Amino acid sequence: MSDTLFPIAIFFASIFTGNILLTNYLGMCSFLAVSKELETSAGLGIAVTFVLTVTTPLNWLVYKFLLVPFGLEYLRFIVFIIVIAAFVQLIEMAIERYSEGLYYALGIFLPLITVNCAILGASLFMVIREYNFVSSIFFGLGSGLGWFIAIVAMAGIRQKLRTAKVPPGLEGAGITLVIAGFMAMAFMGFSGMIAVS
Repeated sequence: MSDTLFPIAIFFASIFTGNILLTNYLGMCSFLAVSKELETSAGLGIAVTFVLTVTTPLNWLVYKFLLVPFGLEYLRFIVFIIVIAAFVQLIEMAIERYSEGLYYALGIFLPLITVNCAILGASLFMVIREYNFVSSIFFGLGSGLGWFIAIVAMAGIRQKLRTAKVPPGLEGAGITLVIAGFMAMAFMGFSGMIAVS
């Protein structure tokens, strides 16, 4: 695979076959809690996409040019979380300033993006898979878009379920987990279309 095609393959694979939420089950807590309303889900999805797109390549730079040269690779967890926390703080201030309704709708889940395991997981996957800088940008963006698509799809389904007759034993969290399982199987159905290691 050519160098130009590889980042594009990583981008599409991270949206569909390697969806950070539905195939790696990272970021499930906010996914299940916030996906009740479409507008709130879209807002959180955009915030997560922004943070993933910026912090994954930024963490790549910090790892390659600060941690590796000084032999401090063992500090990557702490350093990655510090970088992520700084960007989450920026996005939190921007949402509070320009969309106060969305800020209050997201509530506690906005600051919790800092400890969203999907964000940290993307940075760690980028290191483990030895992506270059360009590939890490595409991976961060693709992972964010995959998370966004999954949470918006779940919110749309959950809104439709309000008027549906759900068996009493599956109401609430039960039906939500069943839907998440079906969504994961649907996304994994794309496996084999593009092989990316």
